[in-house]
Amino acid sequence: MPTYHIPKPQFLLCLLILSISCNQVTREPITPKQPNILLIVADDLGYTDLGCYGSEIKTPHIDALAQESVRLTSFYTGPTCSPTRAMLLTGVDAHINGFGTMDGDWSDNQLGLRGYEGYLNFDVVTFPKLLQDAGYHTSIAGKWHLGSPRKKEQWPVNRGFTRSFCLLNGGGGHFYDRQPFLSFIPASPYAQDSSLVEQLPKDFYSSKNYADLAIKYIEESKAQEKPFFHFLSFTAPHWPLQVPKASIDLYKGQYDEGYEKSAKQRLERGQQKGIIPEYATLPPLSPNVIPWKELPKEEQQKASKSMELYAAMIERLDHHTGRVIQHLKDIGEYDNTFIIFMSDNGAEGNSIMGYAGTGEWVDTTFDNSLANMGKINSYVELGTGWAQVSSLPFKWYKAFSSEGGVRAPAMIRYPSANIPTNTLADNFMSVLDVAPTFLDVAKVSPPKNIYNGRKIVPMNGTSILPWLKGEKESVYPADKVYAWELYGRRGLRKGKWKIEWMEPPYGNNEWELYDLSTDITQQYNLATNQSAILQELIADWKVYEKNNNVTLPDRPTAYATESIWRE
Repeated sequence: MPTYHIPKPQFLLCLLILSISCNQVTREPITPKQPNILLIVADDLGYTDLGCYGSEIKTPHIDALAQESVRLTSFYTGPTCSPTRAMLLTGVDAHINGFGTMDGDWSDNQLGLRGYEGYLNFDVVTFPKLLQDAGYHTSIAGKWHLGSPRKKEQWPVNRGFTRSFCLLNGGGGHFYDRQPFLSFIPASPYAQDSSLVEQLPKDFYSSKNYADLAIKYIEESKAQEKPFFHFLSFTAPHWPLQVPKASIDLYKGQYDEGYEKSAKQRLERGQQKGIIPEYATLPPLSPNVIPWKELPKEEQQKASKSMELYAAMIERLDHHTGRVIQHLKDIGEYDNTFIIFMSDNGAEGNSIMGYAGTGEWVDTTFDNSLANMGKINSYVELGTGWAQVSSLPFKWYKAFSSEGGVRAPAMIRYPSANIPTNTLADNFMSVLDVAPTFLDVAKVSPPKNIYNGRKIVPMNGTSILPWLKGEKESVYPADKVYAWELYGRRGLRKGKWKIEWMEPPYGNNEWELYDLSTDITQQYNLATNQSAILQELIADWKVYEKNNNVTLPDRPTAYATESIWRE
């Protein structure tokens, strides 16, 4: 066999090329008993919408999971779905991974900027891709909302998922008719693996079919003798609020006395469960909520029916979550599966009716009569009053920088790590920590700056596994800074302190300061009384802004106004 001599400089160059071209991931050998990973995400589920967080809604399967889990009470997401999901999959801030703003919501000065692409860009690598590289069977069923239906390279199949069935857009009807959620979308686009789905089965209901596919994909992994990662990405309870006929009256009459009474009851239950501090009092109605007794009778009927549908959607989501968990038990993989259940942001209290002619489209296209609400040809939203109930005890809801927008229910179960069960943890954690935690569970080390020959941004979250296993007292030091921004609304938390900035009528175009240890409902702005703390946190914000290339919008964009505002 001939031998080849490579001069030393070229030899070193070859070594460099070889090191760059290889996958920059280290891992232990994969075995069939490697831990499985299950991520379950509800869409627009409010902080107290689960029974185990104080809700009246029946969620027995998730509550049972909570009994075996650590429930988190200081888990932070992004203000809306796409930024959260992008951070969830990459462990990288939304302003870096492509979602400095959501697709179509650019202000003029954000157009064309890196980090503001409106899709999950290629400056990052997803943890499902790293798990796939490591030998995991990876799959997703449900909502994607991280790329264009017209660009296949942005689909799940090209971002690390072995199998996928996804609603590519941010929302849509929950039945077979592929009802769009905005007037200018012809039909809700679904993709299975690398092909668009032209027709859904007649018995399709989102939560049911996503669970069916979760079970199918998990079975595929078992047949291949591979550990699995599955992302069960529900589109419930995102509007339009729709449930199968058999479930439409599950909560009939339960909300007829209005949101103020429901809020009082939830506050009390949340306090009894330790989810809400004992000192917390019922926050006043947001200025854009009309008191229940001032609503005309017909509006009361429709409002209570909206909440009935919302509750029924959550109960069905719970039922189908239970089916997936039961399947894991049936195949002997439940105790070998690391499970996280979470919501992607606060409850949805904004109205879409004023957006791009949507209100007129809904009026002329759908039957929203009281008798037809929740059925296949209806288009129903939750409303501001009920969203405030769902977000209790927090201020505002989805799309806001307040706690109601970014603090979400979450729970973690993993018996193999001997973590405590049925416990509450108020330790600060965020959606950025999920990706590094999953990789840690799988014993996969993420690449630092290079992946398959391309430069990437490294993950800036932290694995919470050492804390879960009792090896660390907390995930982060007490002075950990976590910040977020969307649509110009800004927030930053550092220990017990929180600053936020919102535009009128929600804020005053200036920073506000809150002590979350004594004022979780954010009723007392301490900006004047604690000016030194305020300036310290503003300085932290400026560091975050610079490090993450934040470009504040030069004009109002999405979620800028409300359809109802009380003077």
